[in-house]
Amino acid sequence: MPFRGGAPALTALLSGEVSMSYENSLIIVPHIKSGKVRALAVTGAQRSRSVPDLPTVAEAGVPGYSASGWYGFVAPAATPKDIVARLAGEFNRILKQPDVIERLSGQGAEPVGGTPEQFAAFIKVEIDKWAKLVKSAHMKAD
Repeated sequence: MPFRGGAPALTALLSGEVSMSYENSLIIVPHIKSGKVRALAVTGAQRSRSVPDLPTVAEAGVPGYSASGWYGFVAPAATPKDIVARLAGEFNRILKQPDVIERLSGQGAEPVGGTPEQFAAFIKVEIDKWAKLVKSAHMKAD
């Protein structure tokens, strides 16, 4: 059953309308910790700091499986390089603060940081990976 976002899907899961769901950790981890839902696995390549006893999908029996949601900061392409470098430096500094790490990790997020070049390369890999899947599955936008 398709939903228009995580909130309606979570509502359906918590109410028993659906028996399982694939959810973003930021949405689901609090409900895992409260015992309202039973988690089966995390979809990333590594276990999550917020639910370290939960296996990855690969550990649970699907070798090579890895899919994770992510957030990042972007700016218009014409933004001067010195401004991009300053913003990246500030974001990296903030992401290393213990209270920020604790808060994000507690919600299921894994703070990463890095250079603008590393993030651009990551985005390219993600686009290529998912484009290949969409093409091989003959998916079409509705």
